[in-house]
Amino acid sequence: MTKISFGAHPYLLGFEQLERLVERTAKSGDGYPPFNIEAVSENAYRITLAVAGFREEELAITVEDRQLVIRGRQADDSAERVWLHRGIASRAFQRSFVLADGVEVAGAHMEHGLLHIDLRRVVPEAVVQTIPIRSGRSDAPVPPVKRIEAK
Repeated sequence: MTKISFGAHPYLLGFEQLERLVERTAKSGDGYPPFNIEAVSENAYRITLAVAGFREEELAITVEDRQLVIRGRQADDSAERVWLHRGIASRAFQRSFVLADGVEVAGAHMEHGLLHIDLRRVVPEAVVQTIPIRSGRSDAPVPPVKRIEAK
């Protein structure tokens, strides 16, 4: 019995990238910094990262190809200090989350060493399209598709 991958299923057209997104997400292995994800409402989410010791200017949040990327890099001030014990992590990090179509970053703020990133899902309007059927030559100009807004 052959196993059909998700992206190669015959009824799922145009979803080839989804399988690559799942593979890319599965490769993120480091658990630093710890984070929470919560559903704030039906169409809103909040990602909270524990970034104690980082200042706002040492953090960067970007969206790259439907991927939310949070990076942190602290200034190296270890030459100015003499450590007897150093148990608080101060290493650079990169944490990535894949965003579905229609999910966008609504904002971000820091509070008590926690970085909160708010996301919202923009619900698209339902649209019904009528596709004309042509007869005759296949090189004839294609008439435009009529869009009818669903109610």
